[in-house]
Amino acid sequence: MKEIIATEKGPKAIGPYSQAVKANGFIFTAGQVPFDPATGQLIEGDVAWQTARVLENLKAIVEAAGSSLERAVKATVYLKDMNDFAAMNEVYARYFPKEPPARSTVEAARLPRDVRVEIDLIVLA
Repeated sequence: MKEIIATEKGPKAIGPYSQAVKANGFIFTAGQVPFDPATGQLIEGDVAWQTARVLENLKAIVEAAGSSLERAVKATVYLKDMNDFAAMNEVYARYFPKEPPARSTVEAARLPRDVRVEIDLIVLA
């Protein structure tokens, strides 16, 4: 059985996907980009600002599903430019200060709306 997760505190899905799906004790989030859920607009700024917005969006979604970032077990980070890794990593570390999830980070040729970062998570429910 699966449960679709949706919250006004996270960006609305802009296509045929869910913000997250809870199934078999896990929460699988959609990849999040730096949309401001209050305005529905992308935020301006460098990769650090965009990473913080993405992680705030993910935090809201997993909390709406009844969990927290502390229960994340896997993250995938997509960067427009791998030269942004250090700046992204500095912000990311503030959201996962201890026992961080396993993570893959890849450079993508192009991300939705030409953002600098997209992140998705797998979290224990």
